[in-house]
Amino acid sequence: MTTDQDFAMGGPLAVDLFAAKGTDVTPKKDQGITKVVKRQGHDGERPMIGDRVTIHYTGRLLTGKKFDCSRDRKESFSFNVGKGQVLKAWDIGVLSMQRGEVCMLLCKPEYAYGAAGNPDKIPPNSSVHFEIELLKFEGEKLTDDGGIIRRIKVKGDGYLNPNDGAVVEVHLEGSCDGRLFDVRDLSFVVSESEDEGVPLGVDRAMDKMQKGECCILHLTKMYGFGSKGKPEFTIGPDKDIVYEVTLKDFKKAKEPWEMELLEKLSLALEVKQKGNRYYKAGHYYHAVIQHQRIISWFEMECGNGLEQQKQINDFLLATHLNLALCFLRIQDYSLVVENCNKVIELDASNEKALYRRGEARLLRNEFSLALVDFQHVHQVNPANRAATSQIVNCQKKMKEYHELDKRTYANMFQKLAEQDAKGEKTKRKSTVNGVLGIKRRRSQDHV
Repeated sequence: MTTDQDFAMGGPLAVDLFAAKGTDVTPKKDQGITKVVKRQGHDGERPMIGDRVTIHYTGRLLTGKKFDCSRDRKESFSFNVGKGQVLKAWDIGVLSMQRGEVCMLLCKPEYAYGAAGNPDKIPPNSSVHFEIELLKFEGEKLTDDGGIIRRIKVKGDGYLNPNDGAVVEVHLEGSCDGRLFDVRDLSFVVSESEDEGVPLGVDRAMDKMQKGECCILHLTKMYGFGSKGKPEFTIGPDKDIVYEVTLKDFKKAKEPWEMELLEKLSLALEVKQKGNRYYKAGHYYHAVIQHQRIISWFEMECGNGLEQQKQINDFLLATHLNLALCFLRIQDYSLVVENCNKVIELDASNEKALYRRGEARLLRNEFSLALVDFQHVHQVNPANRAATSQIVNCQKKMKEYHELDKRTYANMFQKLAEQDAKGEKTKRKSTVNGVLGIKRRRSQDHV
């Protein structure tokens, strides 16, 4: 370790200090990044490729002139390390650090700002040095809800990723509460991992992986084995699990733009049937994936003639209805409404779409909107007893809601009236006491 005073200089002295105390942290050992630790970190754990890291930094020329500093802005800086989002020196240097560590990095131009430099700040072909403090790091979130967290142990090759329908060859090691329960080499089709007992989270991470990559996936219960658990692995319900996944090889499926319309129409029927099977088995998220594949094929497609266009519209209508049903089970009511709206755009009096949208709106306590949907269903099919029952249910809910509103406002006004009365009473008492006090003081003064 070294001190701040050791770096309170520029030019040859700073370079000599790095040469005397520094460590080459470049993979090629070409002296492109020399590191000196100023303060040791808190523990032995270091970031992995793709982790979201948060740092403070100060950048200086070798003359000692400061050209950038996050602390001056009173704002830390975050990025996904090892992903090429920042200077190469930062990607390499930060991966060598521990949480809480402060270090200095002397960076040659090819690892910093290169031959061009940075106009008005850094001359061309300049070496620079940075002080970096690693404040914290966490795995990369692959989903908005944080249900799949990835940490990359070994970076893959190239830029290609498996897509839905791709055949992947993987090595899996699954663990739960520190117990290894699943060690396998296998192949499966991306979007159909359930057929091989592979959890949803592993399936959904595939399109982010590259050949040769080894990563650790932290999966919440939704992306693991859910409320049912996995008895064959002795995994109970609602358990978070961890999978180490190595993508050994893969063969991509055709992208939508690579497929002829007739090929899409042929495959769509097979994919629709698979989605329906997943739905009946209670694997709603896997069903959603299958149906969304069909949408991606046809939403921008135009048929050659009326017959083909009708086939496309029929697939879109049926698929949006199926998605609405899946999202009802998942309890994502906004997406139920969204998919029903797509159906109604194609068929304004579609009985199933109107009814399912009404169900979703009712469950969101949008009673008046739900009532309109169920009334529309009744107009389309007066024999629909479920819609008739839901109309009564909506009217009952609306009445209960209005009664609750009336009681709430009545109580509120009562409390306001009581507060006003209490305030007036206090005011009168204060006035009387004030007058009596004055009279007493005057009486005493007279005596």
